[in-house]
Amino acid sequence: MKVTKRILIVDDEEDIRDVVRVSLEEFAGWLTITAASGTEGLLIAKTEALDAILLDISMPDINGFEICEELQADSETQMIPVIVLTAKVLPSDQNRLAELEVAGVITKPFDPMTIWRQVAEILGWSV
Repeated sequence: MKVTKRILIVDDEEDIRDVVRVSLEEFAGWLTITAASGTEGLLIAKTEALDAILLDISMPDINGFEICEELQADSETQMIPVIVLTAKVLPSDQNRLAELEVAGVITKPFDPMTIWRQVAEILGWSV
């Protein structure tokens, strides 16, 4: 029996959350949970069993870097792979993401028809 993946999508833009959610659910058949802020995302990550987190870097409350640091510092969440969704990846950001050991980066704008495939490739999941 195929086990359904559970993915948390953390982005402050509702349109982005919706597009990613529909792609992951409709094309890959994964379950998604969405969070509109970093604070909400951290709370969900600490209370739900997750297979991966898709995380925006630029958010108004806590940014994606701080969320990654908190996830890494917690033994309950440090093994959850994080894929960063971002519009801009500066060289300094690339270094910081490498230090935080994120699983991968997907740049915005992304193709809603294939983002699920990008996630699967980054995480080594078969679909």
